[in-house]
Amino acid sequence: MQNKLLTFVRSQGMIQPGDRIVCALSGGADSIAMLFGFYLLRETLNITLEAAHFNHHLRGEESDRDERFVADFCRSYDIPLHLGGGEVVPGKKGLEAAARDARYVFLEALPGKIATAHTADDNAETLLMHLVRGTGLKGLGGIAPVRGKLIRPMLLITRREVEAFLTEWSLPHVEDSTNEEDRFLRNRIRHRVMPLLREENPALAVNLSRMALHLREEEAFLDSLCRFETLPEVGQLRQMPPAQRKRTLERFLKSAGVREPEAVHIAGAEKLVFSDNPSAWARFPGDVVIGRRYESLEVRNREQPLGEIELPCPGEALLPGLRVVCRQAEDLRNTPDTFTVFSQGKMVLRPRQAGDAMRLNGGTRNLKKLFIDKKIPADHRNQIPVLCDEAGVLGVYSIGVNLDRAADSLPAVTIRFEKTEKGE
Repeated sequence: MQNKLLTFVRSQGMIQPGDRIVCALSGGADSIAMLFGFYLLRETLNITLEAAHFNHHLRGEESDRDERFVADFCRSYDIPLHLGGGEVVPGKKGLEAAARDARYVFLEALPGKIATAHTADDNAETLLMHLVRGTGLKGLGGIAPVRGKLIRPMLLITRREVEAFLTEWSLPHVEDSTNEEDRFLRNRIRHRVMPLLREENPALAVNLSRMALHLREEEAFLDSLCRFETLPEVGQLRQMPPAQRKRTLERFLKSAGVREPEAVHIAGAEKLVFSDNPSAWARFPGDVVIGRRYESLEVRNREQPLGEIELPCPGEALLPGLRVVCRQAEDLRNTPDTFTVFSQGKMVLRPRQAGDAMRLNGGTRNLKKLFIDKKIPADHRNQIPVLCDEAGVLGVYSIGVNLDRAADSLPAVTIRFEKTEKGE
């Protein structure tokens, strides 16, 4: 095991001479084997060796027993030990995930590189868990050998090799009683699935772990093809191979504020890319709004006001969720979303501005006061299109035409606001 540890560490470039290596030490077989393996290799690797233990206080006396054991073990070999602990409160992802998060917060605050004792068996179990839950190439990559300051030097070492190593060196360890419980998916895979698969191939764990490492290399290569200083235009995104486009859009969604884009979110972004509507838009987790502006995808905030858009006549303009059409009038009808007016010069759609006013049946009103009276939320007021020409306000969408500008005879023009489906 010692030689396999050294070979893997060097092949992955995990450790450099002079590094401080802090081994995450639970007291279990895997972590004791890793710590002692590095203890034997400390001069060969030219490293400073330390250990760290986090007491989750989830198993009562057994948790305190583990802490005493690792303290005694490190003391016997003169290995500095960092101790931490805390009460773990289950979150949305459950108790196991909350405990892991608390542990890593403690470990990553320590100086040096943090080594965790994930074995080939752990990696195989992780890969199978991802398969059960549904995954892509990233999930099939299993446990990362290096992630920031975290290193996993045991990914090609099996539990049987760990047990043989402990026997060879007469090393003690403790057992976590919860490892025997089948309430966690990992334990069910470990106890029920892995033994069946090993009957077909005893080298299953190492084979799956090697495969995961190879798939990580493939994923890293694909990811390197998706690093753009700015998001490519829609035409270029459409021409990309699907794998490159999906990864490029995933990066864009993350930069836009979608913390963990899932397949459904990436598919939503692709829908925008392939939409025939050059002003298509959609909402994503975190209240992130992504919209098309013809050949570009852009992030739109709810509070961000509309830009100024010219309305040709005859012709149309596209706004988020709206199509605005201008045609020669056939009658003098006016509704909250249809205006028949005499226009003077260029017409534009824009957000409200200071001093904007219009006359309704109740008299002339300032738009600010009108929006307040209509109980329109403050963060939505700058999203309501105001139709103007060179002489002033013609009307406001969802409120109506400015009676001072309404046509009383033909010829005139009709402006109609049509709702579009979200994302179109």
